[in-house]
Amino acid sequence: MECPHLGSSVCIAPDSAKFPQGSPSSWCCSVCRSNKSPWVCLTCSSVHCGRYVNGHAKKHYEDAQIPVTHHKKTEKQEKVQHTVCMDCSSYSTYCYRCDDFVVNDTKLGLVQKVREHLQNLENSAFTSDRHRKRKLLENSSLNSKLLKVNGSTTALCATGLRNLGNTCFMNAILQSLSNIQQFCCYFKELPAVELRNGKTAGRRTYHTRSQGDNNVSLVEEFRKTLCALWQGSQTAFSPESLFYVVWKIMPNFRGYQQQDAHEFMRYLLDHLHLELQGGFNGVSRSVILQENSSLAASNKCCINGASTVVTAIFGGILQNEVNCLICGTESRKFDPFLDLSLDIPSQFRNKRTKNQEGGPMCTLRDCLRSFTDLEELDETELYMCHKCKKKQKSTKKFWIQKLPKVLCLHLKRFHWTAYLRNKVDTYVEFPLRGLDMKCYLLEPENSGPESCLYDLVAVVVHHGSGVGSGHYTAYAAHEGRWFHFNDSTVTLTDEETVVKAKAYILFYVERQAKSGSDKL
Repeated sequence: MECPHLGSSVCIAPDSAKFPQGSPSSWCCSVCRSNKSPWVCLTCSSVHCGRYVNGHAKKHYEDAQIPVTHHKKTEKQEKVQHTVCMDCSSYSTYCYRCDDFVVNDTKLGLVQKVREHLQNLENSAFTSDRHRKRKLLENSSLNSKLLKVNGSTTALCATGLRNLGNTCFMNAILQSLSNIQQFCCYFKELPAVELRNGKTAGRRTYHTRSQGDNNVSLVEEFRKTLCALWQGSQTAFSPESLFYVVWKIMPNFRGYQQQDAHEFMRYLLDHLHLELQGGFNGVSRSVILQENSSLAASNKCCINGASTVVTAIFGGILQNEVNCLICGTESRKFDPFLDLSLDIPSQFRNKRTKNQEGGPMCTLRDCLRSFTDLEELDETELYMCHKCKKKQKSTKKFWIQKLPKVLCLHLKRFHWTAYLRNKVDTYVEFPLRGLDMKCYLLEPENSGPESCLYDLVAVVVHHGSGVGSGHYTAYAAHEGRWFHFNDSTVTLTDEETVVKAKAYILFYVERQAKSGSDKL
């Protein structure tokens, strides 16, 4: 967003000697001495930790506003606001007064000059420290990725994704998908593909139908990215090759502006599905899919042609039931889906935090009920009744005929008004375990006791106020532990932190065996 506070908040010289020594990405918070997620104030150059650590950067801003709030504003006080800070790892700029990330600069370009200075400091520190780190890795490749869990030392194998320029929307989706084991393992275990001659000799390629150019393959780059994320050989991976393919086959995502994570996920899954339908290396997709009998047996949901692993994992079927209120004629239609987009009921839209008083808490059950409840269509959505032979008032109701193996739930947080797209910042309570979908099924009596229970595996969160700005992060469970993925930074977290998140996209995995009795 365009921030109006830069002129009064960015006061430090780009090459200020007040900056700490060493690599900016490892600077320590001046309060708690944590070197995780350091942010530098662009007013006074002090360094504090971000809101996902101890939140001292935000407290620094809040403390600076106290004299401005309680006393008459002077010209000097107006100029010193401490409202703008810069991430020392990704060099993105954030304004606390706007509560959003900033894309503009001062008239003198001070923000970009500070950014370049921090990058130079980082590069200098990296060059001088590279030899020492190489020797350390030779002695023990795990030393840099050790952490304490329940008093014992364990290796952190998770890998972050570098931000290539407002690509946090892509990083959050990739990290979420990488933790859906059945989906991720399918791509990582794909058979070897043919090697081409000439200019592309040695390059793996697929017979694609998602684009008319066989020189690029979304499936192959997606596979390589998934393989890199849990090898534990590096702290961050740069998905440049995948992003290049995304630019080539998905024109909507060209450029470096912020994009909608849900829209990207749908484009990604659709193009993976389309490319896989063409098969690879002369082997039909169906042959590969049949190697996994559990997927093949349940893969009855086909979207845009033949089924693939995408529809086998994420595919479900909705029944859309419309009734004419004049003659009572009933119309039924079956629609495949890869995810469900749920409205947040209007009566809850002022409830922004989990502990906020006043009124009931919005839950995921409320959103699901709003989606499946009987609804009378308004005057703009009149139903064409074939018996009455004209458009009539009618009611509509959704039933779920077939549940997917992975249930993806998208909470519709962005709504268009007359001039702009607003964000619904309501907190929605969601379960970590035992989401029971049986009451939303068309034929619940035909489902087993465990087949309708789902456990959470990943959450995508949008931070900020607008769809074209802000920042995306993800929480995901891996081998019984929860991680927070913030671009190149990966930190171990706990369930209490996850359930407080304002979810944008939720990924639930079908429960295979009994693991508790908690239900939504």
